[in-house]
Amino acid sequence: MPDPTEPVLTGGFAAAVVLFCVGAAIRAYTAARPPVPPVPGVSPDDEASPYAPPPLPPEFHAGKVPVWIYRHSDLFGVVFVFAVFFGLVLASVRAAESVASPLEPGTLLVNIGFQFLMAGMVVVLMVRRLDVLTWLGLRWHGWPRVFLIAPGTVLFMWLIFGGLQVSGYVEWMESLGVETVQDTVKLLQDSQDPQVLGLMAFAAVIAAPLCEEIVFRGYFYPVLKKFAGVRAAALSSSLVFAAAHGNLAALLPLFIFGGVLVFLYEKTGSLWAPIGAHFCFNSATVVLQMAARYYEIPLAPTP
Repeated sequence: MPDPTEPVLTGGFAAAVVLFCVGAAIRAYTAARPPVPPVPGVSPDDEASPYAPPPLPPEFHAGKVPVWIYRHSDLFGVVFVFAVFFGLVLASVRAAESVASPLEPGTLLVNIGFQFLMAGMVVVLMVRRLDVLTWLGLRWHGWPRVFLIAPGTVLFMWLIFGGLQVSGYVEWMESLGVETVQDTVKLLQDSQDPQVLGLMAFAAVIAAPLCEEIVFRGYFYPVLKKFAGVRAAALSSSLVFAAAHGNLAALLPLFIFGGVLVFLYEKTGSLWAPIGAHFCFNSATVVLQMAARYYEIPLAPTP
């Protein structure tokens, strides 16, 4: 059967757009709805009354991530980020189908440079409005909690991976002809080039936690939150984050991971929490893969 990676990932990006549009439409309708005039002799709080107003949707501005700084023009920024990652995913999937060549140091350097470029563009855009420390909540006095939050997130994700493994998720992906191991993990497992291994470890442990959190949680998510609310923004941004990695088997676990990172950001109001959790998760993956490689430790395949 044909590889379903491209249509499913494309569908993931499309679903993210639909979720945002639905959330934004509900919010716009709620904001524009006129108040119900009081009816003499009838309490508006009486749920049995035909004059009672319909219930309001859940509060849209829950959490500690502020949205006041973002403007309507930031929707163009969101579209730009979305289009860039959608285009890169399509290009990488189609290239993988035609040419299966290993990544070289130059390609990895370009990938790392691209991540810092995207994060830098976001920082330059926002620093004109507010200093970076305030914007991303980096003055968080509870930063020592990261040393508990990050390992806890890793343990939670390992439980998710274990559940997927037990449920037969990996075998199902394999039956569809899908590559169940991400390219980054395959490089750590198979590459004999020390430069490739070093660059891959740097990309996974430093570049990805810092740059992806600035772009996806620091900018992409709160802009969506401003216009569509917490729930739609969390689902939509997590779906784009997962699909942007270009691996179908990893779509579900990375979607869950993205949701966890949004949750941490909202609960703490500081990007230190998702950065720390992302760093710890990627570092644990690199350490496990290197240990399995050099000490011949058998690891079950995970998405």
